[in-house]
Amino acid sequence: MLDHAPRVVIIGRPNVGKSTLFNRLVGRKLALVDDQPGVTRDRREGEASLHGLEFTIIDTAGLEEADPNSLAGRMRAQTEAAVATADLTLFMIDARAGVTPLDAHFATLLHGLGQPVVLIANKAEGKAGAAGALEAYELGFGEPLAVSAEHGEGMADLHEAIIAALPEGAGEHAEDDADKPIRLAVIGRPNAGKSTLINRMIGQERLLTGPEAGITRDSIAVDWTWRDHDFRIYDTAGMRRRAKVVEKLEKMAVGDGLRAIRFAEVVILVLDATMPFDKQDLHIASLVESEGRALIIALNKWDLIEEPQAVLKELRIEVERLLPQIRGVALVPVSGLGGKGIDKMMVKAIETYEVWNRRISTAKLNRWLSGVVEHHPPPAVSGRRIKLRYLTQAKARPPSFVAFCSRPEALPTAWQRYLLNALRDDFKLPGVPLRLMLRKGENPFEGRKRKRQ
Repeated sequence: MLDHAPRVVIIGRPNVGKSTLFNRLVGRKLALVDDQPGVTRDRREGEASLHGLEFTIIDTAGLEEADPNSLAGRMRAQTEAAVATADLTLFMIDARAGVTPLDAHFATLLHGLGQPVVLIANKAEGKAGAAGALEAYELGFGEPLAVSAEHGEGMADLHEAIIAALPEGAGEHAEDDADKPIRLAVIGRPNAGKSTLINRMIGQERLLTGPEAGITRDSIAVDWTWRDHDFRIYDTAGMRRRAKVVEKLEKMAVGDGLRAIRFAEVVILVLDATMPFDKQDLHIASLVESEGRALIIALNKWDLIEEPQAVLKELRIEVERLLPQIRGVALVPVSGLGGKGIDKMMVKAIETYEVWNRRISTAKLNRWLSGVVEHHPPPAVSGRRIKLRYLTQAKARPPSFVAFCSRPEALPTAWQRYLLNALRDDFKLPGVPLRLMLRKGENPFEGRKRKRQ
């Protein structure tokens, strides 16, 4: 047990996002942030709080190889001094750039110091950063944490990693993740009834509504408790097709809606049940999937539907055909005006949120993988069989998996889809995006296991 508040230092080469993470952890903009490398020159300390964990966070200048007497050299000396006095080092790389020779050089330096290190692959939001995050395995610090300091993604995983790396009980306070509200964005085309639905949910005329499309201009956050679950609900402007977004104010409103999707954990896509699955509805659903958010679909104005059972059955078949990338997405009939279906919608929102956060142990995954490969092995390509050697879950939110195989570049896309669909079905992961990343090599943890023995 430490006799002081834990000291955690962030290091990495210039412009990987250290100051952005520092600002997020201290809760305000103490550190200057700019695209130009080298903005931070001195060490900067602040009191950080992360899901009830409290510690001193230290922002440092970007590590560079330089003459000790130069400015860059003195900045590096400041960084090394900060590492020497810290209880934990957060080593950050830029996932979009991948592992650079400078990253590898400073990884060697950190291995030599023998201090506890948590490896962070920043800027990992979307698909652009996924490959670079995986490259970070080769730095020798184990599983990299894929985060976005700018958008706040991966903070729950960072909380767990810091707790695991520090002595037991260090910096912990009573606050629990369960106390945090679930961030819920309500999105859809103009006039689908989003604001009316939220007003009915919270039981008050909190948001302006009317028959005119486009009344809501910006994302409005409303705190709400439903059956002992806390939510922060974001009502967003209706998202039109890009060709129809002409006014500057409306362009800003649509941009605000996109930001709400990125900050949300669960997204409710509200469709007008009398004309569902417009091209724009499908585009919005694809945006939610590409941002990695949990999704449920609310069929609003359901009270206007004749033969509801037959229509619902038909729409469930249609959504599986139109959105195969998020198979099993919940489809819930609701009425914003009458309040019908809101309880069922919220039950589905919580269930989907739990699936989105789900973690599966590596042991279970590899027992499962051996059976899957035996039943339906990857095809031979150019006469050579592809061997699947190891599967692990890299992160949750959304569930993301790394498969190590002999020839990742040759594994057919159809077989990758088969593997993801099997994961979804066998581990009960409906309605959330899944990610699969391929790496070449053997089990990356075999060496680590031998060292521990």
